[in-house]
Amino acid sequence: MAAILTYSDRHVDAHLLGKIMLARFLALPLRSVHRLLVQTEAAIGPVGLAQCVSAGRLPGVLVDEAPTQMGAAHLASALVKVINVGEKLHLVYLRESSVREYRFDEDRLRQLIAQSPCPAAIATVVRKLRLINTRNRLTHALVTASVQLQHAYVASGDIMRLVPLTQETVSAHLRTDPTLSVVADAGRVSRLTRTLSIALSSQQVVSLGTLLPKPRKIYQNYVDYIIREERNRLICGELRKPLSDNDIVSILMHKYGANVLRRTVASIRQDLGIPDCRSRYQRMDYLVATAGFSTLVPLNAQTLRNVVPPSAGVYEIRAREPASSARPDAGGWQAEATGQIRSGIIYIGSSIDLRKRLGEHLRGNSDNMLLHELIVEGAARVRFCLVSEAGRAVERRLYNVFCDTFGSPPTCNRMSP
Repeated sequence: MAAILTYSDRHVDAHLLGKIMLARFLALPLRSVHRLLVQTEAAIGPVGLAQCVSAGRLPGVLVDEAPTQMGAAHLASALVKVINVGEKLHLVYLRESSVREYRFDEDRLRQLIAQSPCPAAIATVVRKLRLINTRNRLTHALVTASVQLQHAYVASGDIMRLVPLTQETVSAHLRTDPTLSVVADAGRVSRLTRTLSIALSSQQVVSLGTLLPKPRKIYQNYVDYIIREERNRLICGELRKPLSDNDIVSILMHKYGANVLRRTVASIRQDLGIPDCRSRYQRMDYLVATAGFSTLVPLNAQTLRNVVPPSAGVYEIRAREPASSARPDAGGWQAEATGQIRSGIIYIGSSIDLRKRLGEHLRGNSDNMLLHELIVEGAARVRFCLVSEAGRAVERRLYNVFCDTFGSPPTCNRMSP
């Protein structure tokens, strides 16, 4: 029977407590894991464990022994980088701590604990070392399996080559690996994918979750690509009008073999910030001008940390726009058809640091109180485009195209850029 520990006047099963500790440890970011590893290794000698444990690497792993300064800065958030050698993909870890493995002399360890005046201190260090072992083994197995199962995407960097791969599928795949002694349930896979990222051979850093897309995410990529191609085909004259949802359903079936319902296509369009075919026909100029923008994401603190880069770019903010915010010179744009076209676009801006500027809008520090109120009240979303030229000039062009397309500026743009 498992031992019973007393914690906060409650009895906690030791096995359950171990699972909770492992779950929390798997969710830690790389820097926290590295810091804990350094602290734990420093405690091995003082508690007398040096004769009972030896440190090494996971079998068969590669580690970047001398990362360049530029590479280290660019890949600071990545766990591993992928190198293409012919048709094979090789994983090279960027931190020694990510491949550390500790081997124990169990007989000596039991003897040491039995004879030590402070067995609790030894047990604490051993527990942390075993946690590091478990995390590194599971992480290596997860990354290896994910890269193998998404070989076409990892090798090319083309998101159109991703295939549906759920966490449950990967978990089931890992459980068939006889060399993996760790239980790889879907919950543990989920915790690791939240914090880990990998660098593709193109130097693009993507989250590990990118390699584990649900079917809807794949359909979203397809629909986004089809709409982008639609713009090119409209410009070249191959299409006379934008594609309807039924047209997109037909393309998904015949080109990609994806059986998607029309209402699912409509829902995906809304997630991507793409209006229906009638509205797209009326706003083609603005669609062309924003062809390189990201997909719409919620404007909140988590998105700013994880999605929006601290780089120069232009951005568009959308929110539910109350009728009272209409401009007196709007020329009747709030009529039903025109209101659908604008799709809640309330502000167009630019910045040399998108993350900082959007954070100011979110906190109300941008001296635009109407914008802040609509962001807070209207479940705001944002999309952006990185620029290498002067962002102010790009913002001005986009602003002018918006005014030409819709007949008036966005509600919260108080003056022309």
